[in-house]
Amino acid sequence: MPTTRSRTEGRDSLGRRGEDVAADYLTTLGYRIVARNWRCRAGEIDLIARIEHEGRSKIIFCEVKTRAGLGYGSPLEAITYAKRQRLRQLAGVWLSSTGEHADDLRMDAIGVLLLPGQQPQVRHVPGIDR
Repeated sequence: MPTTRSRTEGRDSLGRRGEDVAADYLTTLGYRIVARNWRCRAGEIDLIARIEHEGRSKIIFCEVKTRAGLGYGSPLEAITYAKRQRLRQLAGVWLSSTGEHADDLRMDAIGVLLLPGQQPQVRHVPGIDR
């Protein structure tokens, strides 16, 4: 008897693939991935990265959205004002709970489009909290 996957399982798998693509993308830019799918009671941060440049460190908190098509719009359209505010709150919780610090903090959005038979398309928007 064939097994069927639930819609949630499909979304989770797609989301993981998108986060993998986003993490690889950031790594190629020189970022070091500090945490993936960090969770607390208030929610989840998809990716947390750090970059060192000219003796200064920056921690980047990333919201990653992945789509397998454009039927519901581009991936970045799903990152609402409320999601940006939640990311800011979660960043504060993460900093408090880990004791990590940096010279600068930034909230980024990464949209990943995974179309069948094509290379992943990545759109990175730095500084969505400004």
